Amino acid sequence: MAKEEKTAKAPKSEQTRTLILETALRLFEERGYDRTTMRAVAQEAGVSVGNAYYYFASKEHLVQGFYDRIAADHAAAVRPVLDGDPDLAVRIRGVLLGWLDVAQPYHRFAAQFFKNAADPESPLSPFSEDSAAAREAVISLHERCLSGSSTRYDPELGPILPQLMWLMQMGLVLFWVYDRSEGAARSRRLVERTAPLAARAIALSRFRVLRPLVRQLHEVLVEFMPGARAGEGVRSS
Repeated sequence: MAKEEKTAKAPKSEQTRTLILETALRLFEERGYDRTTMRAVAQEAGVSVGNAYYYFASKEHLVQGFYDRIAADHAAAVRPVLDGDPDLAVRIRGVLLGWLDVAQPYHRFAAQFFKNAADPESPLSPFSEDSAAAREAVISLHERCLSGSSTRYDPELGPILPQLMWLMQMGLVLFWVYDRSEGAARSRRLVERTAPLAARAIALSRFRVLRPLVRQLHEVLVEFMPGARAGEGVRSS
């Protein structure tokens, strides 16, 4: 009986968490991130302040909840792409356009998040430990994007390339944040132009003469980007 009650309460718990998160996102858009407080979120959501803190320990954790939602929605949106065409350029294009599709509803207040996320000391930074779950989820998508393709690449570079692909996506995110074209058309055009280039670069990386360059790029990533993975089994030239 106790198990049945616990199971019955789970959906309501998730509904409350979702309500708090959606309320916070609405207030971020209406009032701005800095002017939105946990008390205001709780009041607008119709829950106690203590209840709001039970689900989200701080305002920053609300944004982490947003990151996790985007990552989950992104994974679901690109599943047909990753299960389909083995052409790497098509797969990269699909993964990046898929992210733009799921993020577009939040475009109007994305710059407010980025202002805080750009601070390397902020827990909202995509390179922070707090963002590790969302970051790893996206990197795993790029791993699937690469491993399921027909493109040949040096297996030794396998742990490195998805991280570089993720870094490419971070560049797209920055461009998108400040893209004021209708429907983020310029961001979509950027994906159309760069996906084939990225696929070509990955294909060329299997040639011995270019392997040191890929490793050097990865070394820079590991040294200067907190949270980047060193990549086991990668040998220096």
